[in-house]
Amino acid sequence: MATNIFVLGLDDMNAELLHALPHAEQYSFHRLLDLDDLLTDDIRLPELLASAERQLYRFDGSIDAIIGYWDFPVSSLVPILCERFHTTGPSLEAVVKCEHKYWSRLVQQEVVAAHPRFALLDTDHRGGPPSGLTYPLWVKPVKSVSSALAFRATNHEEFRAGLEAIRQNIDWMGAPFQYVLERIHAPPEIGPSDHCCLVEEDATGVQLTVEGYTQHGEAHVYGVVETINYPGTFSFLRYLYPARVPDHVIDRLTDIATRVISHVGLNNSTWNIEFFWDRERDSLSILEINPRHSQSHARLFQMVDGVANHHALVSIALGLDPELPTGQGPAGVAAKCFLREFGGDAQVVRVPTAVEVARVERDVPLTKVDVVAREGERLSNLTHQDSYSYELALIYIGAEIEDELDEKYHTCVERLPFGLQRE
Repeated sequence: MATNIFVLGLDDMNAELLHALPHAEQYSFHRLLDLDDLLTDDIRLPELLASAERQLYRFDGSIDAIIGYWDFPVSSLVPILCERFHTTGPSLEAVVKCEHKYWSRLVQQEVVAAHPRFALLDTDHRGGPPSGLTYPLWVKPVKSVSSALAFRATNHEEFRAGLEAIRQNIDWMGAPFQYVLERIHAPPEIGPSDHCCLVEEDATGVQLTVEGYTQHGEAHVYGVVETINYPGTFSFLRYLYPARVPDHVIDRLTDIATRVISHVGLNNSTWNIEFFWDRERDSLSILEINPRHSQSHARLFQMVDGVANHHALVSIALGLDPELPTGQGPAGVAAKCFLREFGGDAQVVRVPTAVEVARVERDVPLTKVDVVAREGERLSNLTHQDSYSYELALIYIGAEIEDELDEKYHTCVERLPFGLQRE
């Protein structure tokens, strides 16, 4: 009899990776809610929860695991549903401690000093930054995704402009996240998520993401991914695995990450922590904690190590050993590349056809293309974009060395035509 695993927002690309996991022939993966209903600008959490519960109650069979790899609201729905249907998963409070940017900072500072100076600010604030903080600063909602509504400010004018943009749009994520906060015993000093933002000093350096998991109260790290931005911007160009950092930095990242996660109390869960490593000072600073592994990195781990990081998620949910192999894949290095548009909003009049995409994937080995922009729509209609650009396509590439990866990427870009029209 198959083991029934319900996956919130199961999409085709990740379904392919899940079905390639060890022992996948023993699993039956079921989509729990459609992805379009989860990754939307109109998040109605009570309705999503009720819809998921109806689907699970109507299922004629065992419910062996409930999992998810997307950011909010999926990250909060998973622990609620796991508790409701008695499956293995993290506690909702531990998840929220990670996701609430200000609460997370408060918890981090109890065990490590690897974080910037920070403060909480009401969105109705009309003056300058909180006392004790100096420019450059970042101002961001206490809960957001994909760097949405995160603004860097080097002066009062930029600070006030960023705060105003947050004030006008914070309900998109703040209101549904407040619904989650009201289900737990959140400390009053963190403020309401639909009316507060985090202000913190800028941290710079090489951006690194530590991926790990915690099972039976023990935290483990299985890989470090490097984030590379487009030159002169804060927008991601690619995620690169494995990261190009010395072993002693990996050791320190592992130590800080496992201590913080253990202190948060996140258990029976995958997780990732984003850091900045300042090469000159050889110092580390936590950017944020995510109470889930990154599905963006799944294909990279599959290409380099032979198994996607989804393996840890599924194994923990089923009470199995989540250890992942290393270096057993067909590539020595792999990347998720972001093809972006920086010229502002536009109408999408052409995207690569299915035939063109298939031809690129056939001709460029170890390549997978996911077209994000949709023909006939405006770029501004895309969800979960950063504050400075729009994603056109995601290109996953595996190669023996990084120079080969660069060549493959440029070949893909040349053969994936987009057409944009501005008024």
